[in-house]
Parts: sequence; C-alpha cells; structure tokens
Amino acid sequence: MNQTKQTIRISRPKKQKWHVQAIIGMIGFFGGMILAVVAGIFWKDVAGISLALVILGIIVGILNITEKDIMPFLVAAIALVVVGSGGFNILNDLINGFGTILNSIVGHIATFMVPAAIISAVRSMWRLAQPS
Repeated sequence: MNQTKQTIRISRPKKQKWHVQAIIGMIGFFGGMILAVVAGIFWKDVAGISLALVILGIIVGILNITEKDIMPFLVAAIALVVVGSGGFNILNDLINGFGTILNSIVGHIATFMVPAAIISAVRSMWRLAQPS
C-alpha cells in the first residue's frame, strides 16, 4: 500500500515590518503635534519652536504622506489653515485667555502642517505633469 502524506499548511498573517522611514515619520508626526500643542499653551511666539515645527513638517511631508493619502491630507491641511486664521478670540469672554491659547495651538499646528502640504502639493502636481 502506497500512502502519500499530505501536509496541511496553515498560513499565518505576516508580521508587518516597520521600516526605519515609517518609524522616523511616525515619531516626527507625533512629536510635531505634541510640540505644537505644548508650544501653543506655554510658548506662544518662540522662533526656535517654529523652526522645529517646520523641520518636522518637512520630515512628515517626505516620509509619511503616500500617493493615496495626498488628496485627503491636502483637504485637511487647507481646512486647518482656514480655521487657524484666528477665530477663537471670542472664547476669551468665557475663560480669560482660552481663545488666545486655542489660536496659538492651531497656529502652531498649521506651522507644522504647511511644509508637509507644500511637499504633497508639489508631488501631486509633478505626478499630474508626467506624460501618460
């Protein structure tokens, strides 16, 4: 009697590999958001903070934004810049200084996101300009 052995393979989901770029981009994004909020609360007009936010925004724009994420990211960035134009000062009537703090936080987040939005927009335009 000739019996053949059949092996059953159970496929396991592959573990997601974390690339160094993804880790740096993730740290840059969360670091930038945390820095923007903390700076908005405690340090309203510090040039060094703004420079750090711009550098982190460039890192996020290069490493984090993929081709499929460009349009939703640009829409969110445009909305953020529009909202960040200073509409929270009315809240100072409720709690003294609260509107100013919110304006500062949103302004710092916009400072962080604008470089990433510029990079994403240029990448999108470059892709559109390529011959089909």
